[in-house]
Amino acid sequence: MTFNVEVLLKGKEDVVETAVDFEGPEPAAWADDDVRRVLELTLGAFDQVQNPDADERSVALRGFSWIVTPVDGGVAIAIEISSGAVVAGPFEGDVDTLTATITRVLANVRGSSRPN
Repeated sequence: MTFNVEVLLKGKEDVVETAVDFEGPEPAAWADDDVRRVLELTLGAFDQVQNPDADERSVALRGFSWIVTPVDGGVAIAIEISSGAVVAGPFEGDVDTLTATITRVLANVRGSSRPN
């Protein structure tokens, strides 16, 4: 599936929109690993906008604030980072289920980072 990501860097006025490919099930069938990968891809898209010339990309699932919010067409994941904000979606699903899954995924992260 493909989902949209909107990136706004701190100090900039223009939102950069990009499409991200996710090789996994539709949102209704997401397991914790699928949600972890969607978060990594979303943060990777942010990093690509922030550092377009970087040779390697890695993201860490820590150090950010997030919320799942209802939008037209489903729900979106909004993430605030010290250097900006990123929104991914919409995804078919409900706020409570995705919120619980993200909470569980982030609770299980032990400061590791994975290449994107």
